[in-house]
Amino acid sequence: MTDLFGDADLPQRGREDLAPGAVLLRGYAGPEADALTDGIAAVAAISPFRHMVTRGGFAMSVAMTNCGSGGWVSDRRGYRYQALDPETGAPWPAMPAPFRALAQDAAAEAGYPGFAPDVCLINRYQPGAKMALHQDQDEADFSQPIVSVSLGLAAIFRFGGLNRSDPARKVPLLHGDVVVWGGPSRLYFHGIDSLKPGTHPVCGDVRLNLTFRRS
Repeated sequence: MTDLFGDADLPQRGREDLAPGAVLLRGYAGPEADALTDGIAAVAAISPFRHMVTRGGFAMSVAMTNCGSGGWVSDRRGYRYQALDPETGAPWPAMPAPFRALAQDAAAEAGYPGFAPDVCLINRYQPGAKMALHQDQDEADFSQPIVSVSLGLAAIFRFGGLNRSDPARKVPLLHGDVVVWGGPSRLYFHGIDSLKPGTHPVCGDVRLNLTFRRS
């Protein structure tokens, strides 16, 4: 992988507290990377990646798809979860077993035992794609954590506070890193800076992100 952020100086495995209730598990998903990328390919073969449109009518730079009992969608009507893929008219693909197992294990490792995700949003970042600061607030139960898995190219994750104007910490995320946040930080603003070009031996010229939630 292109050494964009001094990767050689960062620990490949370890735990870092980002905020109350928020934990970075460095390299936690690395051993499962092949199973995860195979699962992403299987999901995308049924429900292809697409650039959803925001409520304001702008196409997102990040390509997305979903798996699980529902999927997160965005269009002129707003943001929501729905059982059917609006492009295919069919249910979203089932969540692959390795996805669910990793999300549950990572949540437990971060202090959230019993997490039972029912949806997984899959994001594909190409160079230049980014995600503005936002809150994950379309779920019905904020007592459940968010589990976010990074694969492929390194990226800068911004993790702020309860207000958009709060200072946001810049955290380099590498292939296999998992961030879990809940409790007091469940509604913290977060985002991804514009992805820099590079090549990763597993994922090529993209970053893939799995975000597990209880919708």
